[in-house]
Amino acid sequence: MHPSWITLTEILYILGVTAVCVRIIYDTRSSSKTLAYLLLTIVLPIVGAIIYFSVGLNYRKRKLYDKKIVKDAQLQLEIQDRITLAFEKRLQNASPELKQFERLAQLSLTHSWSPLTGGNKVKLLINGEEKFKDVLHALKQAKHHIHIEYYIFEDGNIGEQIKEVLIEKARQGVEVRFIYDDFGSRSIRSSLVDELKQAGVEAYPFYRILFLALANRLNYRNHRKIIVIDGHTAFTGGINVSDRYINPPGNTDKLYWRDTHLRIDGPGSYFLQYLFIGDWNFCSDKYLEPNPGYFNLNAEAGNDVTVQVVGSGPDSEFSTILLSLLSAISQAKSKICITTPYFIPGDSLIDALTMAVLSGVEVTLLVPHRSDSLFVDYAAKSYYDDLLDAGVKIYQYTKGFIHAKTMVVDGKLCIVGTANMDYRSFDLNFEVNTIIYDETTARQLEDVFKADLKNSVQIDAAVWEQRPWYKHLPERLARLLSPLL
Repeated sequence: MHPSWITLTEILYILGVTAVCVRIIYDTRSSSKTLAYLLLTIVLPIVGAIIYFSVGLNYRKRKLYDKKIVKDAQLQLEIQDRITLAFEKRLQNASPELKQFERLAQLSLTHSWSPLTGGNKVKLLINGEEKFKDVLHALKQAKHHIHIEYYIFEDGNIGEQIKEVLIEKARQGVEVRFIYDDFGSRSIRSSLVDELKQAGVEAYPFYRILFLALANRLNYRNHRKIIVIDGHTAFTGGINVSDRYINPPGNTDKLYWRDTHLRIDGPGSYFLQYLFIGDWNFCSDKYLEPNPGYFNLNAEAGNDVTVQVVGSGPDSEFSTILLSLLSAISQAKSKICITTPYFIPGDSLIDALTMAVLSGVEVTLLVPHRSDSLFVDYAAKSYYDDLLDAGVKIYQYTKGFIHAKTMVVDGKLCIVGTANMDYRSFDLNFEVNTIIYDETTARQLEDVFKADLKNSVQIDAAVWEQRPWYKHLPERLARLLSPLL
């Protein structure tokens, strides 16, 4: 090659790398993410550029879609006024739990207009064995509509059972709408979805992927798990539709899967319905009018559990789920119990947990002994040193894989959701968490947490610190790229 061509190629190469770096600096809000992408692009320019433009662009500024399901601006303001009035009325007769966490409730209202609802009946569902039994029974009782939305829906035994109920209900004239994530549920893109459609079920993928191998939307997945039945019964939490979540009695060959889900009967289902309709209007070719038929105004279940549902994603102005977790931690007085399968927290969560411990709050973190990703394992462990030094108790679950995403604060408030404690859940995926201001439910979940600790081993801070360098090194290297995970 002629020398002049070599020089020109080098100049264009440098200009290209510089342009990508400038774009990263301009478009990425998080300094840790910026440094990670810059490092990757400078060390491996072509690979780094491909990864950044495939999964790294910050769509939060670009707003993937407008989440408002009410198109009339005046009506939207009226609804917000009603939510605010109902919120203030609820606070006037607030329970001790709600009074302690009033700032958390206010934050969730301000940033996502999530109503604070009373009159709910809440049931904790531990593992797939409890969840799917309740789900199948509730689906069979549907009279008007079934709205179902999942990140992972597989065509196994439980997937077939749910499919058959949905088909039966659609043939009975019940409105059945099904949203599946096009990446997480890629195994059902043809056969099962086609069967549902042929039976009258309306089914659409969320954020369709045309080329899985070259997908530029893998970051922005719908990680929500939502079922709403007749506008008054809802299910949400960490359990997808897959046989792996069911632990057959006496079966020691199968990996034990620990997870937590919720059943909500009452007005707490309203915001889950709101999120579903917003997602539906985005991914389908039809506009679903949010009429009263989808919000059962007589949905009070007789109990008086206060529930607030928080959703966030790339369409949100702020990372509301992260902010709600930080707010709950900051208002703790005695004890915080956290369970998460993926722990890549970032500086804000590390600082919040450290501050809580140094303020006299007992903080216990439960994570898997080994997750389903070696790289994520390494990155997560790199954060343990800081937490152990501060006094956080860390347990590793050894009975199987713990996939629950829960938090209990002071035995008075609990959070159950779909969001892991990692960058992906806080910034890149569509997630939903449920905040329950109720001592009875919180105590129940705390008992579950204590039972899980019996199947776990606590990390000894002194022993952890003395581990050899060859164990620390891969963790430190993984941490450099943790914002990209």
